[in-house]
Amino acid sequence: MAATGSSLISVNEGTAQAETEKLPTLLSRLGDDVMQLLNSQLALFKVELIEEANAYARGAIMLAVGAVIATIGFALLNVAVAFGVSTLFAKTDLSQPASYALGFVITGVFYLLVGGILVTVIKSRLAKRDLIPNRTVAELRKDKEWLKKEL
Repeated sequence: MAATGSSLISVNEGTAQAETEKLPTLLSRLGDDVMQLLNSQLALFKVELIEEANAYARGAIMLAVGAVIATIGFALLNVAVAFGVSTLFAKTDLSQPASYALGFVITGVFYLLVGGILVTVIKSRLAKRDLIPNRTVAELRKDKEWLKKEL
């Protein structure tokens, strides 16, 4: 029985020693796995970020193309309006180039008036707005007072 007891002790010591040797290995492997997980998540984040940036870039390009096309359409519409206004002067003694010029001048003056009124209205609205973020300033003042009391 004594031999059996001593062999159990040596087996238990061997198991404990094997477990202690495995613990640093397991921790090292765990650290490696966590780093690999973080690296794969970072790589996925980069891929998704690039995909999103590409989608926004394509959208911005399409928006710019649409804005150019709309601007050309707006310009052509204004030319048509100017020619339409010039037909109002067809029965006058003005020559055709003079009636065209008058139509373009009247159309231009109309857009200048509308644009001027719009700028004036927006300017007055912006002048009424307070550019200082009042809630943020109030919170910063509260924080300043709290810090004074704490220190």
